[in-house]
Amino acid sequence: MAVDTSPSLNPPGRRWWSVLRAVLLAMWLLASAASWWSAPRPASYAEAKAAVAEKRLTAYQWGDSWDTQVSHLIWFDGAELTSTGTIGPLFVWRTGDGRVRWTDTEKFDEVTVNGAVAENDYSGPGATGLAQDLVAAGVADRTGAVDTTGPWLAGAGLVLALLVLGVIVAGPAPVLGTRWFWFWLTLTAPYGLGLVFWLLRDRPWSRTARPALGADGRQRRDRGFLGLLIGILASLLVSALVLVLNMALGDWWVPSGTSPY
Repeated sequence: MAVDTSPSLNPPGRRWWSVLRAVLLAMWLLASAASWWSAPRPASYAEAKAAVAEKRLTAYQWGDSWDTQVSHLIWFDGAELTSTGTIGPLFVWRTGDGRVRWTDTEKFDEVTVNGAVAENDYSGPGATGLAQDLVAAGVADRTGAVDTTGPWLAGAGLVLALLVLGVIVAGPAPVLGTRWFWFWLTLTAPYGLGLVFWLLRDRPWSRTARPALGADGRQRRDRGFLGLLIGILASLLVSALVLVLNMALGDWWVPSGTSPY
């Protein structure tokens, strides 16, 4: 009886990396979609008043500035609303479908102050007027933290980052770039794009990756400095692309986040 002794085209080790790559890509896609859905989108003062009057909010929060100092290592972390003094002028609310909207109450057309709330507690007449509307609509008790990303979303980014770091440090050596190349690229490229590039291009994820050879016959791999440079350039290009697409398509498709329109 003849026995096939040829090596398997999909040995157990390779199958494991294929499964892990599919899991990581699925996590990245889900987290990216959730991050896009819940990204803070600017709204007008009139839109905020309408949302309050029609009770189209599940939670709201006051603040005076956005903290946008976000680490790329946790790719899906978002801006945090901060408050240091009086209430306002920023008003943020979450809708029933999980969307986050915000407005600057210093930009309004007309406000009538009726004494329903303590005017001195708020940053200006716009914030006071909106607070009055909250009381009139019976939704003033819905105050609470409005996170631009849920805990599971930030956690997903952390899990992805830790897995990637573990594979870079202790996994099979890549052949197209050094470990430092992929470390800097996944760290600095925005939105986890460096991770996606690695998953599709190099070992242990790609079965077709083959080392490039120089004229002297020695293996050539992209170095760490190149990964850092590509990551920085990708950040600049993606930021510019997001700005252009936001201007062309609007906040529904490409949210501008904490930048007022």
